Amino acid sequence: MELVLLIKSEDYPKLKDILLKDDIVSRASIQFKDGKEFGKEGYVCYMSGLEEQCKKALELIKDENGKILAEEIKGKDKENIINKFKEEEDKAMEGFGGIFG
Repeated sequence: MELVLLIKSEDYPKLKDILLKDDIVSRASIQFKDGKEFGKEGYVCYMSGLEEQCKKALELIKDENGKILAEEIKGKDKENIINKFKEEEDKAMEGFGGIFG
């Protein structure tokens, strides 16, 4: 399962810490990027993992006061962001291939 979240700049440090410290969520593949790369304000989080991990992440985007720290991106926008993350990952792997190939 894949999940894309848009995180407000002021909530980014707190939410990043929450996601990376959670025992279930932290086992997924989680990447953060500046939202400007995608024409967004704040930060974008791309998460790829088991359904359980992604569902738990969606629960964690609400803090103890009920404030929502991130918005889930869906549809075409989600697909475009995921493709961009994967393209960058592929380019990085090609670079490593040249070094170690």
